[in-house]
Amino acid sequence: ATLKRIAAGRARFGARFLAPYYGTGSGETGRSLARPIGTITTRDRWAVIDGDRMRMLTAQECRAAMGFRPDYILPEQHRLAVHMLGNAVCPPVMRDILTAIQEAV
Repeated sequence: ATLKRIAAGRARFGARFLAPYYGTGSGETGRSLARPIGTITTRDRWAVIDGDRMRMLTAQECRAAMGFRPDYILPEQHRLAVHMLGNAVCPPVMRDILTAIQEAV
């Protein structure tokens, strides 16, 4: 199923794009790198397809996609870091919610 998504992604986006490694994710074609990423889950899910190479996103890339500052400290173990990020609320979203509440009061 992953190879099918990669082939469809190449046909739609060219040589570089994101693809869900498992599940339905962004349908059958993956996602353009110019578009915001989908949900960061508690498991590695997103792979970067670059020509004939494929790799999973790093914990640091997941941290950036979630909107955490670069100096936000993550556990050294990749799996634990991704798990924690997948359970987190994106800081920019929380900031916007709090700002809206403050403005409403």
